[in-house]
Amino acid sequence: MHVARAMMPLAGLASDKAERGHALRSGAAARLAAWAAGSRDPSRPLLWFHAPSVGEGLQAEPVLERLRARHPDWQFAWTFFSPSAEQLAARVGADVADFLPYDTRSEAAALLDALRPDALVFSKLDLWPELAAAAAARGTRVGLVAATVRPGSGRLRWPARGLLAPGYAAVARAAAVAEEDAARLVELGVAPGRVTVVGDTRYDSVAERVAGVRADDPLRVHAGGGPALVAGSTWPDDEETLLRAFKLVRAALPSARLILAPHEPTPANLERVGRLTDRMGIPRPALLSGVGEPVPFLLVDRTGVLAALYGVGECAWVGGGFGRAGLHSVLEPAAWGRPVMFGPRWGESRDATLLLAAGGAWAARSDRPKAAATALAAQWLGWLEDPAARRAAGEAALGLVRDGVGAADRTAELVERLVEDA
Repeated sequence: MHVARAMMPLAGLASDKAERGHALRSGAAARLAAWAAGSRDPSRPLLWFHAPSVGEGLQAEPVLERLRARHPDWQFAWTFFSPSAEQLAARVGADVADFLPYDTRSEAAALLDALRPDALVFSKLDLWPELAAAAAARGTRVGLVAATVRPGSGRLRWPARGLLAPGYAAVARAAAVAEEDAARLVELGVAPGRVTVVGDTRYDSVAERVAGVRADDPLRVHAGGGPALVAGSTWPDDEETLLRAFKLVRAALPSARLILAPHEPTPANLERVGRLTDRMGIPRPALLSGVGEPVPFLLVDRTGVLAALYGVGECAWVGGGFGRAGLHSVLEPAAWGRPVMFGPRWGESRDATLLLAAGGAWAARSDRPKAAATALAAQWLGWLEDPAARRAAGEAALGLVRDGVGAADRTAELVERLVEDA
């Protein structure tokens, strides 16, 4: 960890995001200690959540909301690792929120001395072994929520498994998403009797987020205007496939529209999509920030808007299914009752597997853009031209989300017991 921290300034030369993250993590311990010196009330329990990035934060957020409502006398700390999670951390309503410093022995000791938490809860799987082991040694109860372990996770292999084992051994209670996750947590070192299967809190988070979108939301109004496919969190391979398919679909159905939201809507990525349309002979897209009327091709140049935009389309595409980054969440379009499509590398996504089994999704079989685009265009047109089939697939997707709701309440109860144990 010391070596990794020393190398981070080099990473910052190639990435503004990495540079900003390193700078803010370096001062986080002092900022958290300053908050504790002025605001920490030792007579009140302190529950500390760590959710490294946005995905893990969205899984922990509904649990924190329930605990804040049930225990207004508790104090809450929230830490994260990725700069992309800053906005989420600012809105969750914790008493203090900041970056988590690097996982070294001295930083862990300083944070625990300052915050004096009763319980420390990690979201999903990003457990910091030095911090977890030091917390448990001091009597702080360590927990995991929304715990998921992929079958091919590097944590299960040497040398990571041995290095991380002390941290997982420190876990007092773990809320696993499914039985297979519970079994892999035990492989990682969590004691078998400390793991409970409660489901995935993302279903609660997504259902609540979609329910909170107003019918007159300006985003929905500006993006409306004809049968659309909404493509979210896309990467370059997704975009080439989608644009090839869009050209085929528009030739058969001129009213068809595409709303595309890149995973990182930076100026460089937006311009790259524009150049791709030029090469394919497709009119350049309009940017969401400047649109005033319905357009055939809308390019989203903002983050945090997919929860509203998925409700505009008749069907959805979720990015990440062509590369190694992993398929992004398919639950938001499913929560709108929209059938979902994605690339061929979906095997490690539990939600995608369940959606396909339920009949609420379609996956490309080829990872070659031309072949995938031809198949996608056929499915896209099929759903646009057969509303009954599209509605049936959408209802299957929505049913899966509804069946998953309730995990946040069960997880909140488990965390309550964790604090009671302390």
